[in-house]
Amino acid sequence: MKVQEVRKEICDNTGGADSADLRDYNARKRSVALRSSLLLAGIAIVMAIRSPVLGLDLAIGGGCGVMNMLLIMHNNERLLDGRRSRGVYGINNVVRVLGIGVLPALAGFTGPFWTLGISYAGFFAPLVSYAIVLRNAYRGK
Repeated sequence: MKVQEVRKEICDNTGGADSADLRDYNARKRSVALRSSLLLAGIAIVMAIRSPVLGLDLAIGGGCGVMNMLLIMHNNERLLDGRRSRGVYGINNVVRVLGIGVLPALAGFTGPFWTLGISYAGFFAPLVSYAIVLRNAYRGK
């Protein structure tokens, strides 16, 4: 059996994104966070008129969802910049999920069992909103 030496290519991802793409990314991140916060706050206020517990559950879930979205993005940015190892990245994600993801669940236990769904709807709304905005941005290019 012959053994061949294979040249290992080094993949450098430090200079891949140009400044226009980064500006678009940062603008999209800020606008989605702001719009999601305003939309969820408005819906939570309307829900609180009918049922204060449901409005509070949606507000807590929405606030945690916006924080979760921003922390996911921050953690991914640090990993891609090479400022975070994969192990720390994984541990950070587990801590984030356990810390922030549990708050909507705790808020959901304040009322009937289906309030958990309302709380998690607020939690995942910013991520869904970002996915829709990103899809539209890619379709426009």
